[in-house]
Amino acid sequence: MANDYLPHIFVIPEDDANRQIALAFLLELGMKSNRYKLFPPARGWSHVIESFELDHVANMDRFSERFIILLIDFDKDASRLEYVKSRIPSNLVDRVFILGAWSQPEELKKYFGSLDDIGAALARDCQKERSAIWGHRLLQNNTNELQRVQTLVCPLIM
Repeated sequence: MANDYLPHIFVIPEDDANRQIALAFLLELGMKSNRYKLFPPARGWSHVIESFELDHVANMDRFSERFIILLIDFDKDASRLEYVKSRIPSNLVDRVFILGAWSQPEELKKYFGSLDDIGAALARDCQKERSAIWGHRLLQNNTNELQRVQTLVCPLIM
């Protein structure tokens, strides 16, 4: 369980595929379990937003070291990122990140192997500030958010 008073990350995945990728990512980084909490799948990108708003927004002011990653499928919808951003209160925008595959994470398996392999490779890319995997056409939509994560979150939790 994450320690609320140390820098930590909450990850809210849309579905089980995103959860598997996130878990492999966190394990590959060797993150201590008191630095993250991976929630069960929300069962849809709109449910990720609802969970964030109903279950997490109120406590974010109370726990200033909390960062949240909303892990969604973009379903090739160019407007989805801006819509989700519009639901984040202005005082929290620096601590909430929206990441996910341009289509669906299962499509990444064609190029990179299992969901566990994908999560581990994404973590290695992130650590080394490379874009071998993150630069793929199905993940390029994450470029700005990934830079924010690397700048604001990674130094605090690793």
